[in-house]
Amino acid sequence: MNLTFDHYKTEDNPSSQPTSTNATLSGVTYHKPDRSKASGMEAIDFTMHRMFGSASSAFGVAKASDKYYNDATYNVMYVDSHDYSPEQPDEFTRFTGGTQTWAEDLDLMFTFRGIPCVYYGSEVEFKKGELIDKGTLISLESSGRAYYGDYLEGDVTATDFSKYTASGTVATTLNKPLAQHLMKLNAIRRAVPALQKGQYAVASGNIAYIRRYTDSSTDSLACVTISGGATFNNVPNGKYIDAVTGDVVNVTNNTLTVPSIGAANMRVYVCCATGFKGISGKIGNTTTYLK
Repeated sequence: MNLTFDHYKTEDNPSSQPTSTNATLSGVTYHKPDRSKASGMEAIDFTMHRMFGSASSAFGVAKASDKYYNDATYNVMYVDSHDYSPEQPDEFTRFTGGTQTWAEDLDLMFTFRGIPCVYYGSEVEFKKGELIDKGTLISLESSGRAYYGDYLEGDVTATDFSKYTASGTVATTLNKPLAQHLMKLNAIRRAVPALQKGQYAVASGNIAYIRRYTDSSTDSLACVTISGGATFNNVPNGKYIDAVTGDVVNVTNNTLTVPSIGAANMRVYVCCATGFKGISGKIGNTTTYLK
């Protein structure tokens, strides 16, 4: 990180690193981002990536460093890539953190600021623990870089977003816990504009935040908590529907409280009050972790 930021520092003004509020809400209000100083070269979020040994660690480093990006809502978030996985401590092998940790990481990636990027094979924890790449010194079959095997053999007929029928081995692949988890996360993100391009404010909880996006035709607000309970203060009064379970809460005192939930589980309470773009109920199927 120092190599990225230190060039701004001078002997006369060692704290001259510029900062930005483009990714964060003003209270719980969305404000138009000031991208006048944006370089036009958005970031692959290596800083967050290296902390994805746990979602709470990745969330923690993002909260601390987002102000140093012009607009962190454009950052690309990922766990595995064709070169690296998070330090665990071996960053040169495919992620071995376990299915529950994977699910929790994906919860954060698909509901926090930024653009989620999923490396092929992650939905089946392909070649976990294997070397990702060592050039010509090992065969592709011995590495975790190329996705191969019978995982995708068979037929798939899609009828809508995340709705399909499948046969053959690919049907088994698509029924894997992380594959089903990804489908539900995709469907939730697609239905809630705040999760796609909103700014955020940190809430009271382990991994908890408010997302909101507002333009001339849309006002979308969601309260997200991952792997634990949370309290969201100063939110608009009205009806909130959880996209994960369909639970309905009517907020009357500008505070939404969510009780404790299990690891890798999540709640996404979408404001459905007058004037807000809401949802009608539960989105997607119950999965191993999203329940």
